[in-house]
Amino acid sequence: MSDHDEIKFNLVEREDYTLVQFDLENIISPDSLKSLAPPKVDGRKGVVLSGRGPIWLYCYLTHFYHPTKFIAVYDPRISGGVIVESHTPNHSVGDVIKVDIE
Repeated sequence: MSDHDEIKFNLVEREDYTLVQFDLENIISPDSLKSLAPPKVDGRKGVVLSGRGPIWLYCYLTHFYHPTKFIAVYDPRISGGVIVESHTPNHSVGDVIKVDIE
């Protein structure tokens, strides 16, 4: 099975960020990262990651999207994205931004 069958990505464009949603079709293994090709985004905006997956997948995606304005991880308990990396003074690590998941 190819990685494209294992992980489905969906991009939702917002004014200040791109919501990168992913869905695992099956259990994935670490070697899936070797050929994974996440979708490209506009680096002038931030990225909010959303999906249920292993911590190492989130680490990989954070590294992949490193050049973007900021990276946040969506937390449904607070209906927001927690900034985990930033290259702009407008967003600091630990800030929570409102995220529209719909």
